[in-house]
Amino acid sequence: MSPQLSLLQPYPFQKLKQLFADVTANPALAHINLSIGEPKHATPQLVTDALIAHFDGLSAYPATLGSDSLRQSISTWLARRYSIAAPNPATEIIPVNGSREALFAFAQTIIDNSGESQPIVLSPNPFYQIYEGAAFLAKAKPYFVNCNAENRFQPDWDAVPAEIWQRTQLVFTCSPGNPTGAVASLADWKKLFTLSDQYGFVIASDECYSEIYFGDEKPLGALEAASLLGRDYHNLVIFSSLSKRSNVPGLRSGFVAGDAKLLASFLLYRTYHGCAMSPMVQAASAAAWDDEVHVIENRELYSQKFATVTPLLQGVMDVQQPDAAFYLWAKINGDDAEFARKLFAEEHVTVLPGTYLARNAHGINPGLGYIRIALVAPLNDCIAAAERIVRFCRKYSLPL
Repeated sequence: MSPQLSLLQPYPFQKLKQLFADVTANPALAHINLSIGEPKHATPQLVTDALIAHFDGLSAYPATLGSDSLRQSISTWLARRYSIAAPNPATEIIPVNGSREALFAFAQTIIDNSGESQPIVLSPNPFYQIYEGAAFLAKAKPYFVNCNAENRFQPDWDAVPAEIWQRTQLVFTCSPGNPTGAVASLADWKKLFTLSDQYGFVIASDECYSEIYFGDEKPLGALEAASLLGRDYHNLVIFSSLSKRSNVPGLRSGFVAGDAKLLASFLLYRTYHGCAMSPMVQAASAAAWDDEVHVIENRELYSQKFATVTPLLQGVMDVQQPDAAFYLWAKINGDDAEFARKLFAEEHVTVLPGTYLARNAHGINPGLGYIRIALVAPLNDCIAAAERIVRFCRKYSLPL
């Protein structure tokens, strides 16, 4: 058995299940789950139609590189969305079975353990737990860079010592961020690119929330930032997904794009890994990337929820509408795990404690005293949950 497996911590939702193990929730109230980032809006008809129309794809083995038509759809979407030159569909794009498996597998491709010192993988903190697991199972050491309110919830790259940068082979970024919804600026990207040039590490930019934003300003992407700064994609790849954009988490469809040399190695790894995308899923994915109407409608649904729920909660907790994504990262008084436990027991509402999404690093846990509220349920449920949270906070005099 690999000793690296012992380093993995339970997933946040396993911890949440344990937290609630001996709790009996208020039976008079219907359960409203705002803990997991699982889209609940309807899957677009064009996706299901494409799936049904391509059942014949089940009779053939899929290619690891995916179809020409899917890669072309992704390339066209990237060019349209970010106003960049269309990436080469043959060398700069690989379809993947969701960003989660690709983020994990990419680290296994990149990390080189042949040196004398253990390689390091940098991660924002709080973070998506796959980053940590990918580092451990690649036999690297995760190093967490705290994202605090005073730094716009962006990783404080200046706080990373030179000796850490010298051992760093891979940096995970997440913009828009999970759980904070913070978006990296062009200046943020410029700083990270400069550090990558200096120390030679690879940047893996997780951008699966890029299409859920509010207003007219689209979140800046890593490839877009590179283009604006006159750079090529050397040592840079992005990960995107249809799960949030198109409400198809069960489709397990995304892509990796960027540095052609890195993707060639990643493709070789994936050829042996055996994770090619089903042809019918590829056809449905191309249909989704080719259409923006359903994405605009999806954003409007989230905008309505944030515009309604955020003001309700602001009376009892320190919370602001995020730059993007579908989470509220709310500061509360007291222990976040105990808050979540009591809220579930009394109001039958589930939220995720912030400490479950972060690690103790540099003397603090940046998730301490926060809860993550995923506004994925229908509008009426989100409003009802917010009203229950307000009632709960006022009952215990918890407002900040």
